[in-house]
Amino acid sequence: MILTLVDYGAGNLPSVERALRRLGAETKRATSGAGLAAADAIVLPGVGHFHALARALAQGGLGHALRAEVDRGVPLLGICLGLQAFYERSEESPDEPGLGWLAGVVKPLPTGVKLPHMGWNQLERRGPSALLAGIPEDAWFYFAHSYAALDAGQEVVAVCDHGVRFVAVIEQGRLYGVQFHPEKSSAAGAAVLQNFLELAR
Repeated sequence: MILTLVDYGAGNLPSVERALRRLGAETKRATSGAGLAAADAIVLPGVGHFHALARALAQGGLGHALRAEVDRGVPLLGICLGLQAFYERSEESPDEPGLGWLAGVVKPLPTGVKLPHMGWNQLERRGPSALLAGIPEDAWFYFAHSYAALDAGQEVVAVCDHGVRFVAVIEQGRLYGVQFHPEKSSAAGAAVLQNFLELAR
């Protein structure tokens, strides 16, 4: 199995790639829609501004190809901004559409807390989770973001709190997403990536 990483210039892509390779995964990068064709599994990493990601997905056929591969049943993991792209849009760049798989709008975290939300935090689980299987419920994960999805639908299996409860982990069919950075979350993060690899096989 080859894991395809969507390469649109996100700064955390090399660290995600290294984390996956440490787990024995074979990876390749895709900079256009053609590079996603016949993928076994896909990771959409992300740091930065929603505008840059939305524009990148609109160019080179990346967004169209992602939709086609997900429709084909290919497992997809979105990380941080990559998860936010699953929603209809983000208030960080209101005129740019997201991928629209999940209903709702990504919103800014409240101004009454330190922003960005950067550092270690714990999750509140809402139900069974394949991504979090075998990971202690008091595990800590590393976050770095100022925007998040606040609407909790049935796809939300864990939330986190930083001034407000926000979506931390989603699972819907073969669609998976985490707001935290598993590649920076030590053993717990490695376990999340390992669980995704197992789910993708």
